[in-house]
Amino acid sequence: MFGFYFDPLYVVMVILPGFVLSGIASTWMKSAFNRYSKVATRRGFTGAQAAERLMQQAGINDVRIVRSQGYLSDHYNPVTRTLALSEQVYGSNSVSAIGVACHEAGHALQHADAYGFLMMRSAFVPVVNFGSGASNLLIMLGFLLQSQQLLLYGVAAFALVVLFQLITLPVEFDASARAKRLCVEAGICTLDEQSGVSKVLTAAAFTYVAAFVSSLLTLLYFLYRAGVFGGGSDD
Repeated sequence: MFGFYFDPLYVVMVILPGFVLSGIASTWMKSAFNRYSKVATRRGFTGAQAAERLMQQAGINDVRIVRSQGYLSDHYNPVTRTLALSEQVYGSNSVSAIGVACHEAGHALQHADAYGFLMMRSAFVPVVNFGSGASNLLIMLGFLLQSQQLLLYGVAAFALVVLFQLITLPVEFDASARAKRLCVEAGICTLDEQSGVSKVLTAAAFTYVAAFVSSLLTLLYFLYRAGVFGGGSDD
């Protein structure tokens, strides 16, 4: 039978691990950010000022720093050349804000350096947008119509999403590594404050790891149900 919606294997293999991983990642990230958001840096740079300083020192003058809505909605957009910082980061001089702002500035530095994985991820965006939408439809139709071919097409499309998340990991790790090093070298925070920055960014990095592992488990489940690993949609 096609137990797609109520398959116990899906619960055990995908839902439960995903729930645990996302819970750990979210709790760790919020705990680290909230803890160091109460610790002001001695030199008093705000998140926006810290990001601007890193980019200026790197000779980057064409990236706008803007406010973004939403909790920790910070991101860098290489297409519009904008660095968006959330309200919790933009005007705050906390260790947490400095860490997040410098991380996002790290993405701008990656762009300026033509960092390979960032270029690859940017080029992959249209593909993964198509894959994300197509995979849901094809997998659902594959199960409903008991069509292994449609299911495999859907799994292949979903694999693009997983590949995109895999490519994202080195991009995020590298941006964090730049932030941890440059926040001290640029005189934004002291060496002892760097420890707090590192803890915040390590917790943030785990959210990307958790998302990738959850998606990978989902892909493995679909491959099994498609019969690739000896399972089958008619189990």
